[in-house]
Amino acid sequence: MRVESLREFLMKGAVLVVQMTPFTRDDEVDVEGLRENTRYLISVSRGRPLALVPCGSNGEFYAMKEDEIKKVIKVVVDEAGGKVPVIAGTGAAGTKIAVELSKYSQDVGADGVQVVLPYYHVPDEEGMYLHYKKIAEAVDIGVMIYNNPSVSKAYVRPTLMRKLAEIPNIVGVKENTPFIDVFYQQVKAVGHKIPIVQGRGEWWYAATLPYGARGFVSGLANFMPEFSLELLKAGSEGDWKKVHELIRRLEPLDEFIAKMREKYGPSTSVLQPPYTTSYIYMSVRKAAMDLIGLRGGRMRLPLVDLKDEDKAELEKVLFEKLGLQRVK
Repeated sequence: MRVESLREFLMKGAVLVVQMTPFTRDDEVDVEGLRENTRYLISVSRGRPLALVPCGSNGEFYAMKEDEIKKVIKVVVDEAGGKVPVIAGTGAAGTKIAVELSKYSQDVGADGVQVVLPYYHVPDEEGMYLHYKKIAEAVDIGVMIYNNPSVSKAYVRPTLMRKLAEIPNIVGVKENTPFIDVFYQQVKAVGHKIPIVQGRGEWWYAATLPYGARGFVSGLANFMPEFSLELLKAGSEGDWKKVHELIRRLEPLDEFIAKMREKYGPSTSVLQPPYTTSYIYMSVRKAAMDLIGLRGGRMRLPLVDLKDEDKAELEKVLFEKLGLQRVK
């Protein structure tokens, strides 16, 4: 997909499924499971605006070796076969690694790359600008900035975002600020030029839709993609009643995840309360995939899976309260 085509696709609004990476009991990438999950998402899309994002935060890229990241990206690109866009996660703490992964993604046929902010040591604004500039100049495909302050103290402010938006193949921003006013400032700064995609999922999409959110990134769509696509359609059509009804439908799952946060903890966010989170939502999503007949697989240490009693409770939430169906 050409750079302009990807920018236009994102500007119209899409569901970007940040794919879970299934791991086997031997802690290897479950390649066949990944293929199966990817085929499922493609079959559900049916020409609707859905894109695949392998090796993002939900994909546990930070716990994977470079050769594993490359393997996952290639498998997803091969399975997608041009039917849906693939925006590969190529973020790294260092620019050189991010450049290498981005070039590899282009070579195997990805439509774009999504690059999270540098973490561990936080660069100043000049270093941040040069990081993204170097990556963008190394490839001919589109680059999305993953602006996530929750996992590092780094953040691309609107003034710097204006400068980055001038780079020709920067095609969008996955914006993860937990502050709606800051989200709106980003939209005002560059939203006319590059789309600001809501990075925190369905609930936040509903909250920021009036302020210019162009679609959203979803982890839930790994196991309930029809819901996510239905929400996107309602939002795109301005059907606020439907948006509200759909978000209310998620309450049993939200309550379960909140309960698991209390049980498993701790917060993995560097932000101050109440803007905290826990990795356990990823364990919930993987367990949900297994329960509906997909291949969620295990979490990779040091993160842990849900205990059996919690999986049993989740099963009731999925099938009795959310009304989901098994895929096989």
